[in-house]
Amino acid sequence: MSLSFGDLIEIGAGGAYVPTFVVGMYAPVLRQNTMVVHSPKVRTKTHFTDQQANGTILPPAAYVYPRMGILVQELLQDWLSVWKQNSQPLPALDSTFTADEQATREAHLDRFLQSVEKELRDRPSTRPERRAAQHRITFAFTRFAKTCLDLGDSHLELLLDHGFSGVATQLAREARHLDRAISAADIFQACRNAWTACALQALMGQPMRLTPSIFAYSMLYPYTDNYLDDPSASLAAKLAFSGRFRQRLEGHAIPALNEREATIWRLVEIIEEEYPRNAWPAVYARLLAIHEAQENSVRMLRFGSSPKNIDILRLSFEKGGTSVEADACLVTGSLAPEEARVAFGWGVLLQLEDDLQDLQQDLREDNRTIFTQAVVDSRSCAWSSASLDELLTRMLHFGSRVMPQIERMPTNRPSLRGTALNHRPLKEMIRMSCSLLPVWSAGDSARHFTSEYLAHLESHSPFRFAALAKRRKKLAHWATPLTRMFESFLEEEEDAAAPLLLANFLIPRAVLP
Repeated sequence: MSLSFGDLIEIGAGGAYVPTFVVGMYAPVLRQNTMVVHSPKVRTKTHFTDQQANGTILPPAAYVYPRMGILVQELLQDWLSVWKQNSQPLPALDSTFTADEQATREAHLDRFLQSVEKELRDRPSTRPERRAAQHRITFAFTRFAKTCLDLGDSHLELLLDHGFSGVATQLAREARHLDRAISAADIFQACRNAWTACALQALMGQPMRLTPSIFAYSMLYPYTDNYLDDPSASLAAKLAFSGRFRQRLEGHAIPALNEREATIWRLVEIIEEEYPRNAWPAVYARLLAIHEAQENSVRMLRFGSSPKNIDILRLSFEKGGTSVEADACLVTGSLAPEEARVAFGWGVLLQLEDDLQDLQQDLREDNRTIFTQAVVDSRSCAWSSASLDELLTRMLHFGSRVMPQIERMPTNRPSLRGTALNHRPLKEMIRMSCSLLPVWSAGDSARHFTSEYLAHLESHSPFRFAALAKRRKKLAHWATPLTRMFESFLEEEEDAAAPLLLANFLIPRAVLP
């Protein structure tokens, strides 16, 4: 994971959208909405759960898997040391574009947007009309992807032929089956995480498909994150809910107090049905780690704690790393040490990319990230350890060190050694997003970077920053008709791959109804 206009251009990215990482290629405004993560506390007192498996009463996962907190801290320190490595000068980026080449690609982008706009105006009402519209949009998208983004047939097959778009279609339908009232925006948010998890499936040698656990874990994002981010809910109410949710994740059979809790409890149950607690304790240890991090985030980052008392970088690493590590664990139920390391590192990178993408919104909402803190420090003339130019350069270096780890997957499993070439299109899109997404995000927050630095970054973008900004403003007016298109295609019995994908990455998230 999640596509806004930036996501459109991101179909190469998390986080991911085509996945967060795939979506990152196509747009400067990708948001992963990753859950905050912190290592779980090892409890000294045992509370046994009412959950039973094979007639045995099971203790919560936190007690069964006490090494998880240690493992998280080891991975955290490992990747923090990578972050601190030399980060000068700016690393080599992918393709360079002249102004004339960018203008040519922008013309192709405009033709694609005009094609989509025509379909929105015509509003097909019958099934044959909707299917014809699907084919026209798919053709237009394919042409755009090849001429503007240099994607090949193998990349488009992964995106459109029962790959990421098929996952999105299935998730959307199952989400509506679970909750008829769920919004398109919440479905898109869940899709972003599902794409990241399904990319990990492929990287770990598994078929790409929406499993029950990946569906349930992805759906927890809109139901839990959005409530904890709701400014109208009191801190006391959020912490009370968080405590009850923790009990449910630990395996306690507690009654739901309202419809939202009933849905969340059901999602946890879906994970339990695929991964019984007695057989897969690592799954629940990781879910509890993420939950505890969310609690820390609510307390520390949104309610007035002094920045001097918060290690924002460490918390960001925990957030992203543990979130994607949980995705990976839900693919197989357990992780080899090298798989855990790669997932954690990729999760950190997706979290940093997400924070940079959300810089403007986070500044408005007073959310703390390493990027917002650098801006605040510069405004107040306070001492800061790094400027935004320096932070982005360090992040690009970090990505260049994460990517070789991803390139080696899935060779970590003996039965899969020698199969890396089978995953080349996916890895190529991840690599593109690792370099393009930060470039677009910098262009979206141009006033916070130096002009010389931006000019260098812009030369590595297939579109000029001003051109992207102009088209994003236009897309902001398309939110309602794009949502209608999404709803109409969702009614079709056959997969509506391209239209669902397009609706996801074209709608600017800030204006979703």
